[in-house]
Amino acid sequence: MKNNVVLSIQGRQSYEDQEPEVIELVTEGTMAFRDGGWDISYEESALTGLEGVTTTFRVEPGQIILTRTGKLNSRMVFQQGVTHDSLYQMEFGTLMLTVEAKFLYFDIVPDGGTIDLTYSISIENTQAGLIDYHLDIRAK
Repeated sequence: MKNNVVLSIQGRQSYEDQEPEVIELVTEGTMAFRDGGWDISYEESALTGLEGVTTTFRVEPGQIILTRTGKLNSRMVFQQGVTHDSLYQMEFGTLMLTVEAKFLYFDIVPDGGTIDLTYSISIENTQAGLIDYHLDIRAK
C-alpha cells in the first residue's frame, strides 16, 4: 500500500575545481513497503534540472538503490565501502558511472523517516566528486 508523503530533500554536489552546488527541495511523493524494503518515490522538477524523471530510493537492509526513470534512466546501488558500476542513460547518450557509498544511514518507519547518503562518483573512470543527500520523509 502506497502512502502519500512530503519529502524534504537536501543535496550537495561537490566537483573538483567548482563551488559545491546545493539543492533544497520540498516535494510530495509516495512511500510503500514491499519485499522487505521501502520504496520512496517522487517526480523531479525543473529546479533539479531533471524534469520528466521519476526518482525512487529503494531502502533495504544494508543498501540503498537509487533509480531514475523517464527522460534519463539509471540505477545506482549503494553499499557502505563497496563500489558499483552503473549506466546513466540520457537523451544524448550513455555514461558509465562508478559510485562508492562513504556513509549510509536510514531510519524508516511506516509514517516517515530519514535517509542520509554520501557517495563518491567517477564518470567514465575519472573521479568526479562527492555527493551528499539528506531526506526527511513524513506522512502527508
